Amino acid sequence: MTLPAAVVGLLARLPKVELHLHLDGSLRPATAFELGLARGVLGPATTVAGVGARLRAPMPCRDQAELLAAFDLPLAILQDTEALERASAELVEDVAGDGTIYAEVRWAPALHTTQGLSDRQVIAAVAGGARRGMSRVAAGGGAIEVRLIAVAMRTHAPARNEAVARAAVAAAGDGVVGFDLAGPEAASPDPLAHRRAFGIARAGGLGISVHAGEWGGAKQVRRALALDPARIAHGAPAVDDPALMAELRGRAVTLDLCPTSNWQAGLVPRLADHPLPRLLRAGVPVTLSTDDRTVSDLTLPREYERALEPLGLSVGELWAMDRHALEAAFLAHEPQTRERLRAAMTVFEAQEPLPREG
Repeated sequence: MTLPAAVVGLLARLPKVELHLHLDGSLRPATAFELGLARGVLGPATTVAGVGARLRAPMPCRDQAELLAAFDLPLAILQDTEALERASAELVEDVAGDGTIYAEVRWAPALHTTQGLSDRQVIAAVAGGARRGMSRVAAGGGAIEVRLIAVAMRTHAPARNEAVARAAVAAAGDGVVGFDLAGPEAASPDPLAHRRAFGIARAGGLGISVHAGEWGGAKQVRRALALDPARIAHGAPAVDDPALMAELRGRAVTLDLCPTSNWQAGLVPRLADHPLPRLLRAGVPVTLSTDDRTVSDLTLPREYERALEPLGLSVGELWAMDRHALEAAFLAHEPQTRERLRAAMTVFEAQEPLPREG
């Protein structure tokens, strides 16, 4: 089925909110080519097309490990202030081009310290790039707000993640609003190993997110709840456990879902099998994001289109998810920002009434 052009245009114009977006999974191929050559990471025979192929994971992958291999090149390149600032600024511009009015960009500072940068320097570089990107968007007549989520790695020592948490809290005034845990669940399935890092982040006023359910099914989503997160990144296997869905509803824990990425990682056999519609219609709080623009060769409008077809949501359901994403955003310390963005969404709906069916 091909969506009508009017619907595609409407989805492009919607003022969107994206909460699950990785910096290192969204590096522009042309930028990776230029930076990689300049830093000796790529050989002289490399082409932009070849770099693009390395940055995009297969669709679908054999397993999560094959998907994660697409991050090797970005992580090798993004090891200095200039590269991090540029990647961050360009991602803000790219996201704004999707019609996104608010985005939370996440990345693991510890993975960008192999050439001597400290966690604080890594965070400052990404924050500086985000500010530059927002300024460029504003200079072009657009508007976007971007905030940052620092990610701890499951496979890192607890003490290392505690250091990242302290650096993230110290940068709370520089756009860092959240703290997350990610990485191979099979290698380190118990998130409670990092409870002290989350305690530091929570005490410092950061919103709490945990990646869960990319391996191990609903059990892993339930384990993540032990850290009392406001949001869970992924978490789609919760659909297999009615009691868990009830708990997510009762605790108002939002699942930041990424259907294309989950299909790519082999979590569902077909994109049409993704449980987003079932979770949404069961009353579980959910949002919709790309996860990784480059790794998944994806934009947010395209993910919205796929939510309509093949997933079968209505435009009204998409809009309701979008509105919820703004309420779930880690903006507890910026009520004025949230209210201004609410107003922008309300104005859009008043000017362009949305159909209630896709």
